[in-house]
Amino acid sequence: MDTEAQPTERDRSSHPDSPGPEGRSRFALVARTADWLPGGRITLTLFTCLAFLLVLNTFVVQPFQIPSGSMEQGLRIGDRVLVNKLAYRFGAQPRRGDVIVFDGTGYFGDADYIKRVVGVGGDHVVCCDKKGRIEVNGRAVDESAFLYPGDTASSVPFDVAVPAGRFFVLGDHRSDSSDSRDHLGSPGGGMIPVGDVIGRADWILWPSAHWTHLTRPSAYARVPEPPRGAGTHG
Repeated sequence: MDTEAQPTERDRSSHPDSPGPEGRSRFALVARTADWLPGGRITLTLFTCLAFLLVLNTFVVQPFQIPSGSMEQGLRIGDRVLVNKLAYRFGAQPRRGDVIVFDGTGYFGDADYIKRVVGVGGDHVVCCDKKGRIEVNGRAVDESAFLYPGDTASSVPFDVAVPAGRFFVLGDHRSDSSDSRDHLGSPGGGMIPVGDVIGRADWILWPSAHWTHLTRPSAYARVPEPPRGAGTHG
């Protein structure tokens, strides 16, 4: 009689750390792929990391370099900010005070821009009141916490109603910013459609001396909501 013990199904299942057929198949596929690539597992690891970064950059976050002084003094030329591309993906929309990056094609120029949201759909934005401040829905906004030192709220007077689904944006360095004020007579009136918003600038990443979290200022907290129906399309 053959007395050598033969492994039973129970014996095999008693070793949970042993890879099953599916696990062995996956490991074998990885090994075959690594063998096929020049550089083996190192190249495969690099390709995996690149694919992950591509997905991250496309759908989640994206670095953006500040190209001009229009958002000084908070954002300086050469600063690199991290743009949160999920901030407005699930029904949320930019709010007054948010710093957003948007595609300016057809409105500002064929490039991406970074500005601060001053008015949202339905808002009535006026500049300036007797104290030189912007008014939104009849409420004066004190922008001194982020406005470039020495700048006024605007050297160009304006009185605009923001259509639904669009945003009125300004740079913090008003005397050095091309923004919604400069395109009021252009198609779209200088208002940015919600569909062209890439995301919200949440962090300054570089240089390390400027590293900080960008938060929404409290200056707009007391602005009342526009009347119901304001800003809707006829």
